[in-house]
Amino acid sequence: MQTPEIIPTELAYFDPGDGRRIAYRHRPAKSGSPTILFLPGYASDMEGAKAQAADAFCATRGLGCLRLDYSGTGSSGGDFSDGTLTRWLEEVLAAIDLLAEGDLILAGSSMGGWLALHAALRRPNAVKALLGIAAAPDFTDWGYKPEEKELLKRDGKLERANPYGPEPSVTWQAFWESGAEHRLLNNPIDLVIPIRLVHGEQDPDVSLGVALKLMADLRSSDVQLRVIKGAGHRLSEPHEIHAILIELLGLVERIL
Repeated sequence: MQTPEIIPTELAYFDPGDGRRIAYRHRPAKSGSPTILFLPGYASDMEGAKAQAADAFCATRGLGCLRLDYSGTGSSGGDFSDGTLTRWLEEVLAAIDLLAEGDLILAGSSMGGWLALHAALRRPNAVKALLGIAAAPDFTDWGYKPEEKELLKRDGKLERANPYGPEPSVTWQAFWESGAEHRLLNNPIDLVIPIRLVHGEQDPDVSLGVALKLMADLRSSDVQLRVIKGAGHRLSEPHEIHAILIELLGLVERIL
């Protein structure tokens, strides 16, 4: 069977209300179908393998797909050093309010999973389901050693070796401090929508224990965790992306 041609979506921009130039790609849904809003991880963008796989998945099924780059990343304007969870969450909420139509399923990768949880809490009428891909809620808390937190306070930033590229991974103090305002774990998370979590068994950045804790704290009774044996944090291998799309398909069928 010949695979249908997928027409690329055009790069466009929106302003959340203060002059920011936020890049996005939007594939409109067919009538009555939900839209997948994909939220990248920290220092990632909407052109990654998982984001593009989600877009292709939607294109072949008549689903909508909305992808965006947070300010200071990818094709968006601004400086990465100005990025905070508060600022990027504002952009996600603006994308929901200005661009999205119909029912939404949020799919968040790593930090994007943290933002997705907050967006679902703030837009309960629009968000009908959520997929966390190596979701990393509260990582500014448990993801840094005490000595690294001291360096952040002293120097205003922290550079660490980046296992995914030649450039160091930089955390800015403002971003790290914003994490304290957005902690979710160790309290009931008041979401009752269907939620699926996909996590690597050998994730070195976000331990499997974080996913188990998140599942326990979520109020929803419809939460499932898929653990991929031997997988790390990126979950970008073909069989890992396939597992993600299977969970996404299940959520689409769940809310239709």
